[in-house]
Amino acid sequence: MIATIAATSAAALLVTPAVAALGHRALRRSRNASLMKITTRNGIDEQGFVRIGGIEQWISIRGEDRTNPVVLELHGGPGASTAIFGPRTRSWEKHFTIVRWDMRGTLKTLGRSGPEGAGEMTFDRVHRDAIEVTDHIRTRLAVDKVVLLAHSYGSAFGLRLARAFPERYSAYVGTDQNIHDAGRDDSVHQALLARLRAGGKRKELAAVEALHPDERRWTPRERAMHAKLLATSDPLTLGTMKKTVMGSLWLSPLHSLRELRLFLKGMAVSEPVAQATAGCDDWADGTGFELPFFVFQGEKDVLTSPALARRFFDDVQAPVKGFALIEDCSHFAAFRRPERFLELLLTHVRPLVAREPAGTTSA
Repeated sequence: MIATIAATSAAALLVTPAVAALGHRALRRSRNASLMKITTRNGIDEQGFVRIGGIEQWISIRGEDRTNPVVLELHGGPGASTAIFGPRTRSWEKHFTIVRWDMRGTLKTLGRSGPEGAGEMTFDRVHRDAIEVTDHIRTRLAVDKVVLLAHSYGSAFGLRLARAFPERYSAYVGTDQNIHDAGRDDSVHQALLARLRAGGKRKELAAVEALHPDERRWTPRERAMHAKLLATSDPLTLGTMKKTVMGSLWLSPLHSLRELRLFLKGMAVSEPVAQATAGCDDWADGTGFELPFFVFQGEKDVLTSPALARRFFDDVQAPVKGFALIEDCSHFAAFRRPERFLELLLTHVRPLVAREPAGTTSA
């Protein structure tokens, strides 16, 4: 979903005048590296490759106290690693052990294997990888269950994992929550048409109007064009992509200049993964979950509709559930306002998974 606009933003970074840009980058990366240091006695800071699904895949485990609840993130894209946001989410690691995984075809995992060695790039293959990663983390950290935190396209995996394996996960948290309904809801598409008309974007409007009414029949190129226009037609989303996403990639102490290009390449390599969900129906798959279920969504998200996420949430049956909108945010709400997201985790999720007195959830 974000590959095309990310490529545009990152390309601008890569052609920025070298001396000034690289000097500023080195200084900021050094500061971020200092920020990322974990020095607590019972902390953990591990990054490396683990054999998952027959290939070496990159996994990071970080936190200030190993007794904290473990959170496994599923990144979006597909192919858009969340490891780039480490400095922005450093405060999360005081309260949780955060596990970040570059899926096959993504960033550091892609750098290790190359496109030819990425293996089967399908939804089912990555889904099986996610189960294997979950079990690896449970064994490595000696925990029965982990919190499943799914971002954007990662939430397509997240819903299926949470529904099928409540014995592995202590809670589900979706953000930038994707809801697939076999194409019944076209509100995101209609809102795009309205923005293009209001902005006088005649060429872009004609291209969108020419698309087949059933988005399940769009080609990958048409889907990419639509996703680009969703983001570029909305100033809040475009600004977040440039500053929060590309800015984080540029200043990440964990990523080299070569890996800026790998970030883009990974989303291209991972495009086939998304094709499998074009006709999916999350309602038909089931709204019953045997674990606490939460959705924390950007209130102005133009890519993954808050209204559609709320409709699905309202139909969910779960032991505990909570829904919250993150103010002044479109997509990437958790990373645009990481302290607000942490507040929601501490209020609604951690008391349940850490066996502490539970706060009040919104419904």
